[in-house]
Amino acid sequence: MNLLHLPNAITGLRLAMAPVLFWLLWAGYYPEALWVAAVAGASDAVDGVIAKRFGWQSRLGSLLDPVADKLLLGAAMAGLWLAQALPAWLVGLVLARDLVIVAGAAAWWRLAGPFSGQPSVLSKVTTGAQIALVLVCLVDLAGWDVPLRWRIEGLLAVALLTALSGVDYVIRYGVRAWRHPRTPAE
Repeated sequence: MNLLHLPNAITGLRLAMAPVLFWLLWAGYYPEALWVAAVAGASDAVDGVIAKRFGWQSRLGSLLDPVADKLLLGAAMAGLWLAQALPAWLVGLVLARDLVIVAGAAAWWRLAGPFSGQPSVLSKVTTGAQIALVLVCLVDLAGWDVPLRWRIEGLLAVALLTALSGVDYVIRYGVRAWRHPRTPAE
């Protein structure tokens, strides 16, 4: 393997960790799920550092990296719901926001042509809060007692940020689409 492809290989391993994480949570192997989540998080940092440090960024990597992140986060949240650590309404809200973003991007591409979508600061804060909540739940399930207050406040913060971020995407890209000249994709 050419070292140029190392970041993409690491991202591919992170993609493979998503179903493993889900299964571990579903089966009740919480300490192991925490370790898989920790390794996945570390691999996300490592592949980004390697790609930037050596100039090994690629179009494939720029597409796979956010997909891997979303799959891992979605698998973790669905698994935590099955473990009764997160309520269904929150998992539904997170998944609905992501589906709205993907549907909006697909509609934009179809109606207005290619675009470069950049996550907003609010979106990055939202993702960070979602990851923090997942980690708090995993740590709690793995046997370390996390104060109930932290879990409740984290849950409410994630719900608020997720809703605001979803509305922000719809408004921001809706306005951009309205102002964008129409050049449909073929």
